[in-house]
Amino acid sequence: MIKITFPDGNTKEFKKRSTGREIADNISEGLGRAALAIKFNDELIDLNKPLETNGTIQIITFKDPEGIDTFRHSSAHLLAHAVKNLYPKANPTIGPVVEQGFYYDFENLSISTDDFPKIEEEMKKIVKEAQDIKRIEYASKKEALEAYKNNPFKVEMINELGEGASAYQQGDFVDLCRGPHVPNTKYIKSFKLMKLAGAYWRGDAKNKQLTRIYGISFPDKKDLKAYLTLLEEAEKRDHRKIGKELNLFSFHQEAPGMPFFHDKGTFIWETLADFMRQRMHQRGYEMNKTPIMLNKELWLQSGHWEHYKENMYFTKVDDQDFAIKPMNCPGNILIFNSQRYSYRDLPIRAGEFGLVHRHELSGVLSGLFRVRCFTQDDAHVFCTQEQMKDEIKELMDFIDEIYKLFGFEYHIELSTKPEKASGNEELWNLAEKTLHEVLKESGREFKLNPGDGAFYGPKLDFHLKDAIGRTWQCGTIQLDFQMPEKFDLVYEGSDSKKHRPVMLHRVIYGSFERFLGILIEHYAGKFPLWINPNQIKIIPIADRHQDYAVGLAEQMQANNLRVEVDDRSESVNKKVRDAQLDQFSYILVVGDKEVSDKTVSVRTRNNEVLGAQDVNKFITERISEKDSRK
Repeated sequence: MIKITFPDGNTKEFKKRSTGREIADNISEGLGRAALAIKFNDELIDLNKPLETNGTIQIITFKDPEGIDTFRHSSAHLLAHAVKNLYPKANPTIGPVVEQGFYYDFENLSISTDDFPKIEEEMKKIVKEAQDIKRIEYASKKEALEAYKNNPFKVEMINELGEGASAYQQGDFVDLCRGPHVPNTKYIKSFKLMKLAGAYWRGDAKNKQLTRIYGISFPDKKDLKAYLTLLEEAEKRDHRKIGKELNLFSFHQEAPGMPFFHDKGTFIWETLADFMRQRMHQRGYEMNKTPIMLNKELWLQSGHWEHYKENMYFTKVDDQDFAIKPMNCPGNILIFNSQRYSYRDLPIRAGEFGLVHRHELSGVLSGLFRVRCFTQDDAHVFCTQEQMKDEIKELMDFIDEIYKLFGFEYHIELSTKPEKASGNEELWNLAEKTLHEVLKESGREFKLNPGDGAFYGPKLDFHLKDAIGRTWQCGTIQLDFQMPEKFDLVYEGSDSKKHRPVMLHRVIYGSFERFLGILIEHYAGKFPLWINPNQIKIIPIADRHQDYAVGLAEQMQANNLRVEVDDRSESVNKKVRDAQLDQFSYILVVGDKEVSDKTVSVRTRNNEVLGAQDVNKFITERISEKDSRK
């Protein structure tokens, strides 16, 4: 017998060589059906693997991140199996799980999306055959190489892996993989192939180009249907489409990946900046402005040259190397170092809305979400070690205030030391311990994201949840002991000795551009009045009402409301409909009665008819609505 310990601490004995599936069935029939894999002594393994020793167990289902990965990686193998059946000359390479599903790359495969239904039918056939999925352990590297001698991509992976290669077999299809997988193809009941793309092996343009097929899968058809409905809704909200329709921004080949903001887009951008600047002023921030181009020596000193060089742009000035800044921190460090500080001066909260440039491959550029130049609502807090916990808590409260105003829910992830990091282990440990403690003392839930910290320090990442349930990483708080060391930052302590300050890097919007893209999709273009560039549209019924409409517009503009008069020779109904499509918050129709009574007839973009209102009352209410940022 073996003793199995469950997550709640309870234990139970089972026969030796019992499987995770048998243990799940023993708990409940429903859990047995939902189980996809298990964690045994913290190792993720196949559901059907016999257990030989005592240990702790967690039954993994599709509700767990590991369960989603297991299910969708098994789905990628199902796709590769189907492709291989239909196109025997195709050479499978890799098929990983990605954020929105999975993909598989193939050599020697020439297809179009018109072939997707045929491939899906073959996948369904394999599912219907309920083929068992079995793990194969290769006894040696030589055996593994022999098995894949006709696939140079697998040979390359085996050579990198060395000994201990494994594979999974379903029917006559075998694929190199570390696993785990679901036990049988019948588990994969609901899937859809989504798109086709070209991809270079290992992401290197020097390597062979492959055919990539993307897919999505779920254990239940209703989940797939809900996902596809979400995609339809997301397509309607696409910020690139809405941005064009509302005349907010554009992109041009003369500056690839660099957005051009039009008047209306600039209004939103500036309104967001003014609001953030106001809130920062209330919280005791100073505002800095640093050059866009700085000498190579600075980037060597900061570590960006070593860790970020491939994403930077360079030029020469007076025969010296300069870099366009990808981040604002070194410039603000120079400002800090230009003065002397005592402990009484700290904390210093230094803000900057800094324009940065980062090189992104053309293939990953995506509207405002992935650009080559953007402005960060950056700030760097210089404080003592005694102050750092309170300052981190203050930053978390600040971020919470901003996100709630826009109606965003969010979750926090703690990202720890990456593989390539600078600085000594002791300071890294202190930084990570501090963030852990602050989160616990604040009573905030968080997820651990191992190895995803910045090269100079661990961080808290804030992931927003939008109106249709998608998440976006925007805000971050980074705890940095390394930069103060690299730049010899000091302040005079109460003991009259020099001490090293702690540096906190933080953004809230993240990038104005990306945050604006998120807002467009969150609100589907129906912005709250205070950030809406299309606030009020006045529609005169006839030419004789034109002067009254223009006078109204001037009165409202004098009260800092954005107003347009539609004097086109179109019907009133068409003008109203066009104003609604342009997402004007309020549409005012004026005719003989309105001119006589000094009123406006009010309706909203949602076709809500509010009727006649006194002009001054309407203006007062709009000013209040705008100022309250409802």
